[in-house]
Amino acid sequence: MEKKGYTYIITNKNNTTLYIGVTSNLKKRIWEHKNKVVEGFSKKYNLDKLVYFEILEDIETALNREKFLKGKKRQYKVNLIEKNEFWMARFIRRYFIEILRFAQNDVYIGDTVSS
Repeated sequence: MEKKGYTYIITNKNNTTLYIGVTSNLKKRIWEHKNKVVEGFSKKYNLDKLVYFEILEDIETALNREKFLKGKKRQYKVNLIEKNEFWMARFIRRYFIEILRFAQNDVYIGDTVSS
């Protein structure tokens, strides 16, 4: 069975900059953004607030969707985020405590990140 892929959008606390990414493990990747584990654009611009994601059938499909979204204007992305706010609120409520616990303890259960 092939791993699912996720295409996601994160922003900063002021919602001024958007970053589109792709991963096979969304919880781990958001933990990495929140803890500034990986050098790059999201760390430089303090982007760690998940505002949109899609679950896709595999990582290749997620990569194609990422490329498509990166080619769109900002307003297109903002519209996606605004249409998806209800579902994001449900996701955040469900995983927020778990993500916070990982961030506070510098531990990601299920992988090799730990303090």
